Amino acid sequence: MPNIADAASFNLARLAHVEELDIPALKALQQDAATAAGLPVVFRDRLNDGGEGPQLCVIPAGSFEMGSPPEEFGHRPEEGPVHYVVMQRPFALGRFTVTADEFALFQRDTGYRFRSDLVVAQGRYPVMNIRIADAKRYCAWLSEHSGQTYRLPTEAEWEYACRAGTSTPFHFGDSASCREVHFNATFPYQEAREQRRWFLPRCMPLPTALEVGSKPANTWGLHEMHGNVWEFTQNPWTTSHFGAHRDGSVGDSRYRDWVVVKGGSWFDAAVLARSAARRPRLRDEMDVNLGFRVLREIPH
Repeated sequence: MPNIADAASFNLARLAHVEELDIPALKALQQDAATAAGLPVVFRDRLNDGGEGPQLCVIPAGSFEMGSPPEEFGHRPEEGPVHYVVMQRPFALGRFTVTADEFALFQRDTGYRFRSDLVVAQGRYPVMNIRIADAKRYCAWLSEHSGQTYRLPTEAEWEYACRAGTSTPFHFGDSASCREVHFNATFPYQEAREQRRWFLPRCMPLPTALEVGSKPANTWGLHEMHGNVWEFTQNPWTTSHFGAHRDGSVGDSRYRDWVVVKGGSWFDAAVLARSAARRPRLRDEMDVNLGFRVLREIPH
């Protein structure tokens, strides 16, 4: 619960502390934000070539507690300290990670080519084996062709949208199974937490990402925020949340060659798919378990 000093410092009286709201109230908050912006809760922007951009979900303004406490199973020092963040403005976030089909529109228009030695996704699978610079080029292309402002989310924006009013390790509760999250099934969460030893998986490990929309959405309509592929954020890597900006914007860091990725992946243990989990990846790194989703700003 926020104390008086927190409320005074961050003007929480104006904004909902989303962790205090139940699911109907969270959905109502989202609908109110969409209505105020003149948008449906789920929408696409029309592009000037007649196509459409990725599906987006309106994410309302509000405040939340970011990071994980030491008692959360899987907690690592870089996930703390838990701190208040205030999202003062609503935004829209990709309902899914950007797919190969969506990225193909950018490819055809710009002449972008994948290296011939890389594994390339197809259809509704998450686009992969791209650098963060390529993801930013795609966002700039969407901005040019839609007349709106697209970019990568900050780490705080990503976690706020992922949690959707929750404070548990996963947006659907205290544990995860392969029904909700596509992770490396050899390393599940609940059994590791309870037994802290090696065990046989309850579901077959699948050595690839799934099509987007394969797992249930969170309260605000976002799919695969946990697992499937790691997702780029704007933030340079930091070894903790000390000094993090309380408005959710990107802070300073001496690790300029590394960026924060969120969400875990099909290749990794379930513990790395928690809302607070974060990892560093090189700016020029490409991988088959690394993708991104776009943020579209909502004008005042």
